[in-house]
Order: sequence, then C-alpha cells, then structure tokens
Amino acid sequence: MTALPAFAAAALAEIAGCFAFWAWLRLGRSAWWTLPGTASLIVFALLLTRIDAAFAGRAYAAYGGIYIAASLGWLWAVEGSRPDRFDLAGAALCLGGAGIILFGRRLTV
Repeated sequence: MTALPAFAAAALAEIAGCFAFWAWLRLGRSAWWTLPGTASLIVFALLLTRIDAAFAGRAYAAYGGIYIAASLGWLWAVEGSRPDRFDLAGAALCLGGAGIILFGRRLTV
C-alpha cells in the first residue's frame, strides 16, 4: 500500500474511533459507541503498520501532518464547523512538514 492512501485511511479510522469515545464521554451518547470506536482504532493501528518506512517514528511523524489535515476535514464535514484561515495555514504548514519527512532524500552512511 502506498503511503498517502494508507495515511488517509489511517487518519479516517483514528478520527472516527476517537470521535466515538468523544461522543460517549462528551456528548452523552451510549457506551455502545465504544465498540465500533475500538474496532476503528484497531484498523487505524493496522493501517499505519502498512507504511513502507524503515523506522516507525518517521512514519508516525509524517502521519501527523496528514492527521491534522484530516481532522480539520472531519471538523467541517461531520461537526459542521468550517475551519478558519489559521486552521488552514497550520494544516498547510504541517502537510509541508509531513511531505519533507516522507519524501525527503535520505543520506546513506
């Protein structure tokens, strides 16, 4: 699996899983929300291991930028709150950093 689709799918799974717990604990939804939330978080972890990276920390760092952008998409699409210019600027900065981490040429020693 290539990195960007895996990161996007992992972000969706993580955000959905965490939102299930948010809905239970902060929005007063049923504790049953935690079952699909837990399953979604397991899918997230499995997807993140599919990233072709020599080191887990580098994969997680690059994923962070994708997660931030996806979270703002969730904010808008699911929660109905449009990201403002500062949200978008921050996400752009994080995506740039993720791109550098993910696609930067590595020196071999």
